[in-house]
Parts: sequence; C-alpha cells; structure tokens
Amino acid sequence: QVQLVESGGGLVQAGGSLRLSCAASGNVFSINTMGWYRQTPGNQRELVAHISGASITNYADSVKGRFTISRDNAQNTVHLQMNNLKPEDTAVYYCNGELMIRDKSTAEYYYTDSWGQGTQVTVSS
Repeated sequence: QVQLVESGGGLVQAGGSLRLSCAASGNVFSINTMGWYRQTPGNQRELVAHISGASITNYADSVKGRFTISRDNAQNTVHLQMNNLKPEDTAVYYCNGELMIRDKSTAEYYYTDSWGQGTQVTVSS
C-alpha cells in the first residue's frame, strides 16, 4: 500500500519555526512532484509550496522568504521548513505527491497521485 505520511506539526509561538516532513512509504520507487497545501475551517485547500522532479520550487506569495521546500530523493521524503511563523499560518498542512510506483508482479512503473493525512500547525500570537 502506497501512502504519504506527514510529521512535524505542532504548536509554536509567532516568530518561531517548524519543519514538516512528508515521507512516501510502500512500493514507491520515487517522488516526482510534491506540493504542500494548507486548509483552515470553511476554506479551500491552498497551495503553499511546490517542488518539481528537477527541484524547481514555487511558493505562495504569503510564504515567500519564510518557507523553504526541499527534497531528499534517497529517503523519498520532502520537507517544508517554516520560519518566522505567523498566526495566519495556522492550518492543517497536507502533502500531495505524484509518485512513481513499481508494480512488483509485473515490474512495470506507473504514476499515482497521493495525499497525506494532514498535520496540524498552530501559531500563537
């Protein structure tokens, strides 16, 4: 079973830092693209940061200069370093990735899209 597992959320004071991680497990050969999204109650999920297979990054204007997305291909993990956190960063953060899967029975490769379960980030003022 393929899944993305997030970790690193928690409670932090404004100005503090957190590092989120999203690890792919199961029969995952590699991560192609990965995005971090966040969602607050009553609002749509919004893209915070994105990293391509070639490690090209993009950020929402609201987090530019404060958040950094990076990838560890050897560990099939993507991180989101969040610095200078603000109360408005409070949300549930989700990772979403395009994963390359190797089918054990056929030895064929294919892509699938997967979401993590979400991790709560709370920034107090």
